[in-house]
Amino acid sequence: MNALTTLPVPMDRTFPDPDGATPMMQQFLALRAEAPADALLFYRMGDFYELFFDDAVRAAAALDIALTKRGEHQGAPIPMCGVPAATAEAYLARLIKAGFKVAVGEQMEDPKAAKARGAKAVVRRDITRIVTPGTLTEDSLLDPRRSNRIAALARTGSGDAALAWAEISTGEFAVTPLEPSQIGAELAAMAPAELLIDENRYADSLDLVRGAVLTPLPRAKFDPASGERQLKSQYGVQDLEAFGQFEKCELSALGALLDYLALSQAGAPAKLAPPHQAKSGSVLSVDPATRASLEIERTLSGQRSGSLLDAIDCTVTAPGARCLAERLARPLTDAGMIERRLDAIQLFEKQEILRRDIRDRLKSAGDAERALSRLLVGRGGPRDLKALSGALIEGEALAARIDRDGLADRASLVGGYIATLSLADKTELTSLVSDLERAIADEPPLLSRDGGFVAEGWRPELDEARQMRDASRRVVASLQQTYAEASGVSSLKVKHNNVLGYFVEVTAKNADALMGSEDFIHRQTMANAVRFTTTELAELEAKIASAGERALAMELEVFNALRDRVEALAEPVRLAARALAEIDVATALAEWASDRQAVRPQIETGTIFEVTGGRHPVVEQALARDGDGRFTPNDCLLDGEGAEASRLMLVTGPNMAGKSTYLRQNALMIILAQAGCYVPAERARIGLADRLYSRVGAADDLARGRSTFMAEMIETAAILNQATEKSFVILDEIGRGTATFDGLSIAWAAAEHLHGVNACRALFATHYHELTRLAEDLEAAGNSSLKAREWQGELVFLHEVGPGAADRSYGIEVARRAGLPKAAVKRAQVILDRLESEGAPADALQDLPLFAVFEPEPDVAPSRVEEKLADVDPDALSPREALDLIYALKSLAQDA
Repeated sequence: MNALTTLPVPMDRTFPDPDGATPMMQQFLALRAEAPADALLFYRMGDFYELFFDDAVRAAAALDIALTKRGEHQGAPIPMCGVPAATAEAYLARLIKAGFKVAVGEQMEDPKAAKARGAKAVVRRDITRIVTPGTLTEDSLLDPRRSNRIAALARTGSGDAALAWAEISTGEFAVTPLEPSQIGAELAAMAPAELLIDENRYADSLDLVRGAVLTPLPRAKFDPASGERQLKSQYGVQDLEAFGQFEKCELSALGALLDYLALSQAGAPAKLAPPHQAKSGSVLSVDPATRASLEIERTLSGQRSGSLLDAIDCTVTAPGARCLAERLARPLTDAGMIERRLDAIQLFEKQEILRRDIRDRLKSAGDAERALSRLLVGRGGPRDLKALSGALIEGEALAARIDRDGLADRASLVGGYIATLSLADKTELTSLVSDLERAIADEPPLLSRDGGFVAEGWRPELDEARQMRDASRRVVASLQQTYAEASGVSSLKVKHNNVLGYFVEVTAKNADALMGSEDFIHRQTMANAVRFTTTELAELEAKIASAGERALAMELEVFNALRDRVEALAEPVRLAARALAEIDVATALAEWASDRQAVRPQIETGTIFEVTGGRHPVVEQALARDGDGRFTPNDCLLDGEGAEASRLMLVTGPNMAGKSTYLRQNALMIILAQAGCYVPAERARIGLADRLYSRVGAADDLARGRSTFMAEMIETAAILNQATEKSFVILDEIGRGTATFDGLSIAWAAAEHLHGVNACRALFATHYHELTRLAEDLEAAGNSSLKAREWQGELVFLHEVGPGAADRSYGIEVARRAGLPKAAVKRAQVILDRLESEGAPADALQDLPLFAVFEPEPDVAPSRVEEKLADVDPDALSPREALDLIYALKSLAQDA
């Protein structure tokens, strides 16, 4: 979907003033004034979150829940809707997916405390969080295998730009300077869930990124001086040089992002890693149109299945899947770093037993990145503590397993992973892991407030409180038999609920036996049962409640102490979690390479592109899955300097022969190689590209008033204006959306421009056979074609690429296969023959009679032979019956 052209909730909404409102509604309106105007307010009312006024109207429509009324305010009914607190996350997920933001107004005290202040006192409530698409941390609201980033784009009047981004659920925080022409490509790679922009540029930014919620901020939020102050305060430093030399535009973006994150956390600073400064040009630039046409992370329909990422993803952990997606989204231009990634894959690709052992252990590592972030922002629970200890223990075991064989160079990436994961030299972290293992029970609850997560033996006074609580409960259980014997009612039960506490329950017909007793105090009469209490039960309940409260208080103390220790060691824990993800990626890519016979590409800094036996990874996987045979591999050789080969290759051949697949598979070789992956080929030499462009496929853009041809020309213009000598370009059927001579002229000029001005490596597929002459006229241009053969009247596509131009396009044959009526196919062949024989289209068609030759062919009734065969069941025939059938069919054929 496009970036939202209109917000689900307008920024300029107004709400009634609180004059004449009830105390509760006065509190709601006060919180409503504090919350951002474009956010809904979830107002906690006991077991529900309720929404009022315009919030209720919008939420009810979005969630498809009942819109009701709750009293009146200033003479008008108050619209209201609500959702249960217990299932609120499910409703939040639906609202966030629809582009809403939600402010959460929580109860900050026990209702009993409010009652103690007076009968009309209102429970104190505060906004504890503002939930937005880019600030999610809960597993239930996130895709575990996909990053969820928030970004801030800062631009100056002089044309400078910078993009800062963060992943709240993992602590990632980074910034990069940008040229204006790079903004679209960088945002497409980032795919943020939410983008912060200067409100003065809101209208100009609507088409910047697809799928993101745009959040306009006042210009003052992008002040560089304020950004510098916020960074220093965030990390407790007096100077930022340790993090990098930030330009003013970068400080603007970083500051706006930090300020917004603090707002979303109700004033609490975001818990992020120190900012990483990514250099401009450090990643391969892939513009949005190219990214979409190559289907790198998502198909054109928006599905993960069928994408390049889906085809090569063999990761076994969610952090590993996110890391792999990040690599494919942002391939590198640094040859040294690419080689280090390839070294890691090569190590595991050659060691199958080691690879299998590591992948088996990784399955138990969990998602330490997101567990850590939840703990740091105050939304974590006992399970997150357990997940961290488990991940760190697995990391230590993995490091020892890899190091055991001495295969990894200490200076390599894998050597770095071993050093990061080893606990031998990390005393504090070792102590934390040990304490987490001993302190947290094996199967802790999700929330700390539920209690029962501290292991027995960790804190003696806690064990004593639990024993007192449990002993009292056993006494309560024994009282049931005592009371039954004393009253003579064998069916008497001792039960408990949150309203009455412990009580005695008997059926209505047995109630008289207890009514006259001084030991039993009547509490409640229902249709079929009567409830009583006793002095003993009241005293025991008080003991149990007191012991339970003391036990829970001590458990919360334990939890907070452990959480504080985790926060103090957040950086080494975060690095260890990242190392686990990187190991998962390296072993997964090694597994894929082994399974698909992929090879290590030879990375070069020049402009060569040589692939022998290359295969399209997605199409090959689909053919193997569906049992449709093997993919036909093909070679490709280009040289931007024109020394070893042509830099512009014109690709011709029949429709459906595989030209588009051939173009895309070679573009994907660039993506895979520069992401640090093996490539599906027999051999590959890849000269690094700075930018990758693809103009393949046709689609209009009606929302922006662009026809198919206009969209094609805009994308082609971007390529011709921006491609450099280091770029790699694939173009398919340029000029086909207009008149023949116009299209041919545009395609011819584009090919000449790519060759002479851009001087980049390019594959140019076309059906304009006139273009093949350029191979003779241009010094570094060549021809190749997809082969096809006619066999017994049928066209057979060989899917093989060979040198030279194609002699025909076979378009009429493809039309026949598509189901065009036979009369139309024959008519097309006559017209084609006339055009080819005469040479000049206009002259050739002047005396061609319109609709004069072919009438629609009548339906032919089935023959007697066909009718006979229709009644035959071959599997039921005996040999004798089959022979008789043959003689009968022969006789019928002779009589016909």
